[in-house]
Amino acid sequence: MHEIDLMVFDLDGTLVDSAPDLIATVNYTRNMLGLPSMENRAVISLVGDGMDKLLERFLGHEMQHRREEAMAIFLAYYEEHLLDNTTLYPGVTDVLDFFSQKKKVIITNKRCHFTRKITDGFAITSSFDDIIGIGSTPFRKPDARVLFPLLERFRIAPNRAVIFGDGVADINLARNAGIKSCAMLNGFTTRDTLLSLKPDFACEHMGELKMMFC
Repeated sequence: MHEIDLMVFDLDGTLVDSAPDLIATVNYTRNMLGLPSMENRAVISLVGDGMDKLLERFLGHEMQHRREEAMAIFLAYYEEHLLDNTTLYPGVTDVLDFFSQKKKVIITNKRCHFTRKITDGFAITSSFDDIIGIGSTPFRKPDARVLFPLLERFRIAPNRAVIFGDGVADINLARNAGIKSCAMLNGFTTRDTLLSLKPDFACEHMGELKMMFC
């Protein structure tokens, strides 16, 4: 068992399986622009660095001149449909309750407004001491400056903090900030990619955290 004081969670692919609604929104936006739909796996491979990067990637070079139009379509559609088929991963509520005495935060590259709408929808917002997303800070993962203020505020040493995430940015944030990383292998990023980054820990299921940390 590894003793920790701060638990940092990613959102998409870690706490929630938001893939169906992200895929639907991307393809709706592409279709509205006269572009064909993308395969599911191809869409998810573009997720993780924020909606502006996602938009840039799914538009492709030839459609960058329609970024503003595409962003307006994307944001309006996602606002209305972000909870249509998104689900909590199994074990999330149980783990949050189990670690109720620990400091817990979400750090995501999703817009903070959308993040809170999702956590409110699943009634887990109150489980976290803070929720950090695009719009609430000038920095984003893997920039360590998104995390340092939390360590200072909670007076927690880096070696007593761990980030749980399914993305490359999560593992790199941990490395940049000097905290521990736990790769969630059942999320959006392929397990081989995550394991190649040599995270400090790895698990297949959220429930495993109860046996790994205290």
